[in-house]
Amino acid sequence: MLAAGGGRRFGGAKLAARLDGWSVLDRALAAMLAVPAIERIVVVLGAHADEVRAAADLGAVETVVCEDWDEGIAASLRAGLEPLADAAAVVVTLGDQPFITPQVIAAILARADGPAPAARATYRGRPGHPVLIKRQLFGEVRSLRGDAGARDLLAAAGVLELECGHLCPDQDIDTPADLEAARRLVTRG
Repeated sequence: MLAAGGGRRFGGAKLAARLDGWSVLDRALAAMLAVPAIERIVVVLGAHADEVRAAADLGAVETVVCEDWDEGIAASLRAGLEPLADAAAVVVTLGDQPFITPQVIAAILARADGPAPAARATYRGRPGHPVLIKRQLFGEVRSLRGDAGARDLLAAAGVLELECGHLCPDQDIDTPADLEAARRLVTRG
């Protein structure tokens, strides 16, 4: 789970913000923890690592700190992949997406036995998370740089896309207004 960003648009440690009694990160982690097929969960921290650790319950997961988090998402991907280098595949989720469900994660993970080297959730046709990346792409992920993530790599590799908009909203929290919208969504629940 990628949780290293600086939260510039939010104005600070957005993953430590409270949402329905939980930290934003805890809500995102709950979905990963609810998928029995996931053997290990690695949370990549970076900016605000101490504040996020203090706000979240990270006892059931491994954490790594991405020291070069300000490089962008590629640095976080590399940091998260390092302790999982022997895995057959990894599932990448984002700490600022508190509404991703265990069903979506399990649906993407179920594609691990298929022929495609990667699979990703889409929402109304737009690429999103979670993303499954098989070991055959790990070397290319390690060579990524900047803030573009793996989108181009996945497209070139022939990523399998699975529409998941009917299973959950893909809303992320980037700004204080996004957090308020998420709070309204929880209240309507």
